[in-house]
Amino acid sequence: MMDHFLEEVVVKRNRTFNDVLYLLSNVVMVVCALLAFMTINTLLQAFHWVILVFALLNAAVAFLLFLYRDRLRTEYEYTFTNGDLDFAKVFNNQKRKTLGTMRVKNVDAFGPVDSNEFRKLINMPELKRRNWFLNREANLYYFYYQKESVKNIIVFEPSDELVDMIKKYLPMGVFRA
Repeated sequence: MMDHFLEEVVVKRNRTFNDVLYLLSNVVMVVCALLAFMTINTLLQAFHWVILVFALLNAAVAFLLFLYRDRLRTEYEYTFTNGDLDFAKVFNNQKRKTLGTMRVKNVDAFGPVDSNEFRKLINMPELKRRNWFLNREANLYYFYYQKESVKNIIVFEPSDELVDMIKKYLPMGVFRA
């Protein structure tokens, strides 16, 4: 029996805005850190509450930018292995967050987002929606499933090759075009 394996990385197609924001966040982070150190030096010579607050604000901005700037360069990774689909979110090609694993044979519905079936499902009450895509103009697909009586839907952007592989493992009547 032949194994079916496919790994895809989804990146934002137009990254110019995010790249500029990433560069700007690095500059602001360094400037705020320098201002914080300079005001702390001033604070050691003559204590004043305003200077302390200014130093703490600059240090907080620098710290928060350091922690969250990698989120501007987010990618999604889909790994398909013999009917199992793994989802992961990758930040700046350094940090990886596993989002989950799905057995394709356990889904209740699968199809393109621009279908009538998706419009019916998305309006269901108490539906937990997960958007694991970056490009709104891409050919988006969805998985609908119930787990522990909670209705879930995952929207993602697979390639045509991945969609064909998924269809091979779906139960009859689950693909809804």
